[in-house]
Amino acid sequence: MKDLKYLAAFCIPVFAFLGIYLQNYWVWATPVFAFVCIPILELIFPVDTENLDKDTVDSRLKKKVFDWLLYLNLPIVFGLVIYSLVAVSAKTFATYEFVGLIFSVGIVLGVNGINVAHELGHRQTTNERFIGKALLLPSFYMHFFIEHNYGHHLHAATPEDPATARYNQTVYSFWLTSTVRQYFSAWRIQKRLLENNNQSFLSFKNDMFWYHVFQLGYLTIVFTLFSSKGLIFAIAAGIVGFILLETVNYIEHYGLLRLKTKIGRYERVREMHSWNSNHVIGRIVLYELTRHSDHHYKSSKKYQILDCHDESPQMPYGYPTSMVIAMFPPLWFKIMNKRVPENMVLNRA
Repeated sequence: MKDLKYLAAFCIPVFAFLGIYLQNYWVWATPVFAFVCIPILELIFPVDTENLDKDTVDSRLKKKVFDWLLYLNLPIVFGLVIYSLVAVSAKTFATYEFVGLIFSVGIVLGVNGINVAHELGHRQTTNERFIGKALLLPSFYMHFFIEHNYGHHLHAATPEDPATARYNQTVYSFWLTSTVRQYFSAWRIQKRLLENNNQSFLSFKNDMFWYHVFQLGYLTIVFTLFSSKGLIFAIAAGIVGFILLETVNYIEHYGLLRLKTKIGRYERVREMHSWNSNHVIGRIVLYELTRHSDHHYKSSKKYQILDCHDESPQMPYGYPTSMVIAMFPPLWFKIMNKRVPENMVLNRA
């Protein structure tokens, strides 16, 4: 049964489906569940810092159920998108319902879409990477695959990384800087990858080009089948999805900085360069994303075997709760600034 605990991650799309079906104020069930109920549960349930023993790790790596729990998000996410578009195009919703549906679907695109795509994007099999890229499509963030794998993991916790929030930077400022910088960083990385393989920028191997084709094709299909109302809904939900990702990016490395060695290079990424959280509810719902320190320490590790490291900076709350707190910068700074290691603050200044 412990292996099936990650089924709880499907609670969020279940609430979204219910919201579309029941309509009225139920359309807000997903945001309330994600950012009110889950934070409350995180305060109630204990923190779990236990790591798995070697035999359990070996056993979990052999069980395909952990992979299928990720794969199932593909039909769930696209099923929800189609269901919501059909509902929006077939009925005139009140403004509060329309907005609620946008946030509900957007949250699913972020949690069960981009977050799962992040995990699968680190896999080596073509099929898993295909599913990961497909899950990025409705949020218009397919370039994330390139920038995250070839940029963020190389530059995390340095000024060169678009996805690392500066000390005293607000989440609202970060949304803009990270979104824009990651997009252009992905193009630069793509150009370098093509050059390394002696390919032209106009080559069919230019993945960034194809990402734009697929995303524009997706919007064209939405507009053709569901009119301008469906198009507006799809764009707005996608924006909510990637803003949710950027909020997670904000809290994952906020204020942390890798120091430079004597030869002027940054030290290698270690457990202390990401914020860790062992709050069990957030861990389960986000497929262990909250054990982010170990993920950066060894990005090839699958989510079900990630460890907690004592030297990692610990968040006082789980990721969902921290995302809510980040929406109030003075409160966020009051709670988090004193937790940023002093040598990193001084170096940054």
